[in-house]
Amino acid sequence: QVQLVESGGGLVQAGGSLRLSCAASGHTFSTYAMYWFRQAPGKEREVVAAIAWSGGRTSYADSVKGRFTISRDNAKNTLYLQMNSLQPEDTAVYYCAADGRYSFTLREYEFWGQGTQVTISS
Repeated sequence: QVQLVESGGGLVQAGGSLRLSCAASGHTFSTYAMYWFRQAPGKEREVVAAIAWSGGRTSYADSVKGRFTISRDNAKNTLYLQMNSLQPEDTAVYYCAADGRYSFTLREYEFWGQGTQVTISS
């Protein structure tokens, strides 16, 4: 069982940056591929980034490529999402998720957190 707790969301102006964190419980963090996905009102859930177990592979949605960076610190059981050049269309609730499989097309995950709100003002 893995419990995930996101933090770092907030309200920033367009062009600004935020760094999201996802703290994982348990001693098996490094055995899970990790994901960030977001959900905006009236929009479909969108996977924005994924990172493999050791961090050696990453994938990004085209909408965030070049602006967002996913990383992980397995010693600290923590996942990160550095978000730069934020735009109003990035406004959403951001969730982290864990799954033993690594696939950017994955849409169901073994575990996910409660989400953190990110709001970008124009």
